[in-house]
Amino acid sequence: MQFENVLAELDGFGKFQLWMILLMVIPRVTLPFHFLMNNFIAAVPSHHCDVSTLDDGDIFRNLSQAERLAVGVPVQEDGTPSSCQMFAEPQYHLLLNSSNVTDLPTVPCQNGWVYDNTSFKSTLATEWDLVCDKRRVNKATATIFFMGVMLGAAVFGYLSDRFGRKRGLMISYVMTTVFGFASAFSKTFTIFAVTRFLTGFGIAGISLIPIVLCIEWVDIKHRTPVAVVMSMDWSVGTVLLPLVAYFVNDWRQLTATVTAPLFLAMITWRLLPESARWLISNGKVNSAHYYLSECAKVNHREQFMADLKPEVLSKVIFVENQDRKYSYLDLVKTPRLRRLTLLIGIVWFAVACTYYGISLNVTGFGVNIYLTQFIYGAIELPTKAFIIFSLDKIGRRLNQAGTLVLTGLCIFCSMFIPREMGAYLTAVGAMGKMFAEAAFTTVFLYTTELFPTVIRQNGLGYSSFMARLGVSVSPLIFLLEEVWLPLPSTVFCLVAFAAGLVATFLPETSNVRLSETIEDVEQTRYRPPFYNTYRTSRRSLSKR
Repeated sequence: MQFENVLAELDGFGKFQLWMILLMVIPRVTLPFHFLMNNFIAAVPSHHCDVSTLDDGDIFRNLSQAERLAVGVPVQEDGTPSSCQMFAEPQYHLLLNSSNVTDLPTVPCQNGWVYDNTSFKSTLATEWDLVCDKRRVNKATATIFFMGVMLGAAVFGYLSDRFGRKRGLMISYVMTTVFGFASAFSKTFTIFAVTRFLTGFGIAGISLIPIVLCIEWVDIKHRTPVAVVMSMDWSVGTVLLPLVAYFVNDWRQLTATVTAPLFLAMITWRLLPESARWLISNGKVNSAHYYLSECAKVNHREQFMADLKPEVLSKVIFVENQDRKYSYLDLVKTPRLRRLTLLIGIVWFAVACTYYGISLNVTGFGVNIYLTQFIYGAIELPTKAFIIFSLDKIGRRLNQAGTLVLTGLCIFCSMFIPREMGAYLTAVGAMGKMFAEAAFTTVFLYTTELFPTVIRQNGLGYSSFMARLGVSVSPLIFLLEEVWLPLPSTVFCLVAFAAGLVATFLPETSNVRLSETIEDVEQTRYRPPFYNTYRTSRRSLSKR
């Protein structure tokens, strides 16, 4: 008897599993809030130099605000006041002839800036003047957060495989809540950067552990819909974020608001089960029997568990050494797993880099930031229906490769659309976001199926580490526009195409039972790219 047979007898997709998925929605809805919040808290509103230092006590103080700007701040090519320069002294002649600005001496802003508070009451840029020479620091705030997520992914991957999914999840809840609120009340940018990094570290566990826990509790035929349904909370959160940010337009209040749902998540944590697969793989058969009995009770299959003794469970997952402790080194010790680790890491890097390359550029499409973010979230919802169909029809591998290539094509097309055509840019950007989300949904399910139970969370932790490396690089790639305006889009495009090619060399996992041990992975026959995935999967099932 295999563990899949036990799940089938207990109803691998009953009320027990549905209740668990529902409980996961509470913490997971905070993921897009924190991951995409930088679009709002780090937004840079229109600004110009504070010209109050030019007040000479005579003519200047009698001028209107518009006239003060005219004599104090040079005008850019588009007719708006310069954001970073001001005249060294008032140029009163410009009130009569505003076109005569040749060789007028200018200096950097001497007394700070004046910001347009129409859209945002307060942002990081307005709080600590992260503009002009400090604008790179403002862009780095996203990188700081995702570096925390990157390190947290590696740590929580290990903790979850070493001490269990449920314990790792609670640590993640507590860390994210504590440092999320700490960042909201930061008095200096340095404190904000540190607490934001630690918030990212903590939230990495919420990103990784729930999907593994749910996938390990459902049967083979329901893995695809469960993975897609779980990704819906991300899409719903992406739609809700601009609505919340519109009404809560102070960065401190917004940060606290999006962290608050985790209090409810900590209260409901006790209702979550531990992974029975993990418990059996680690020799904890009595605890596994308890949770399986709870599952049987909720799904009305008590009779089966009454006949199944704990000692029988120790045989449903064969483990050579139950006292063995697994680590990240096990990902590269054996040849087939080492190859798999390398390929999936490249795919994760590219998926995350391109997804956030689009998501963190909502101001670059010429449309209102709130509307663009809302469109980006709404376009993800129909994507889920498409993915449920395509994952089972054409398999994981071709879905992964195809969605990456289509994302790259959308980015490529956007390079040739002028900024003035904002509606067209937004439409192409939304399509790219749709395919990027499809690639992200696929890679979470795909990775969970590729790695065996004993190191599944380590595998997902490593993969997420590579993803956050891609995300951390993504905001910095935008700085390449200073070299050549289309260069950032060119880089994102090439990354997507290269990863699409790499994805074709991964094995297919559709309709194949989850591997439990490293030996299962090493003994599974490799399936070459573009082979008939359904036939191969069925043959693997029959052999096992």
